[in-house]
Amino acid sequence: MKKGNLTGGSILILLGVWFLAVQLIPQLNAWAQGQWALIIIGIGVAFLLASILNNIAGLSIPAFIIGGIGGLLYYQNVTGDWASWAYAWTFIPGFVGFGLLFYSIQARDKDTRSAGFILLFISVVLFFVFGSFLGADKDITQYWPVVLILLGIKSIFKNKKKQITEKEETVESKQVIVEVKVEEETKGEENEN
Repeated sequence: MKKGNLTGGSILILLGVWFLAVQLIPQLNAWAQGQWALIIIGIGVAFLLASILNNIAGLSIPAFIIGGIGGLLYYQNVTGDWASWAYAWTFIPGFVGFGLLFYSIQARDKDTRSAGFILLFISVVLFFVFGSFLGADKDITQYWPVVLILLGIKSIFKNKKKQITEKEETVESKQVIVEVKVEEETKGEENEN
């Protein structure tokens, strides 16, 4: 049996069990009313399951995008805070970043990992910038300078690490030169004897 058939069949069974339970259990039906955003989250989870079970790393990216947007919509539906969409959209690049990170783990691709971190960083910066102007909770957005501080610290340590690496390479180059000269001198002495 193909993995794709197994995954697709499993997802269909889980969906069928869910919809049957909603119809047969009145409390679950009452809770599920107005929880339409959970369907979007479920679609994201289905993509993620298909990605993991079939080892198709590319499906993890739309899984995180769909699931993340479903999570945002669920929050807004439950709280009624629909105005938060003015700055909540800034999380979407972060969802792509999480998808790329998960992809990089599945595909063992280091380049994709750095792209994922870059998108996460961009998402955080956009959230703080737009959130601070468009009504996000001040207890969160007042700390946006911390992002700048962390970026500065990372830059300094990256520069220090680069300097240390360059010094180590210089020392290694000098050692190689010395070793070559010693070998040449040793060969010269052997030839004279």
